[in-house]
Amino acid sequence: MSLFVENSPWVFLCLTLILGGAAAYMAGRALALGWKPLWMLVAYMIPFTAGVRFLHFALYEAQLSSLQYFITHGVLLAGIALLGYRLTRVDQMVSQYPWLYERSGPLSWRDKEILVVWRRLGLRRSFERDDGSG
Repeated sequence: MSLFVENSPWVFLCLTLILGGAAAYMAGRALALGWKPLWMLVAYMIPFTAGVRFLHFALYEAQLSSLQYFITHGVLLAGIALLGYRLTRVDQMVSQYPWLYERSGPLSWRDKEILVVWRRLGLRRSFERDDGSG
């Protein structure tokens, strides 16, 4: 028994990484497309991980109540879901607000250069508050 693999590495690869990972990635995308906050992703991954663990139990006679595998599979699936969430959120921000943001990498965006100049001059966008927390 290792940290991730309970019975067979093929079961872990096929069921957890490929099937569960693909579903977790799509769940992360769906949350980002609905403009949901990031904490909801973590909350959604708890019952999702329980479902993947149940499939391990029902199909391959794995131990259902193993806290170790629940936590490790949950962290792994939440990481994959976070990747889907972040990739989708970056695409949303860059495509829906092209006058404000530009892509700075696959997982991040930054303000356009004109906004940086405006801030240096003491100007602000119309939707920013006076306290700077905008």
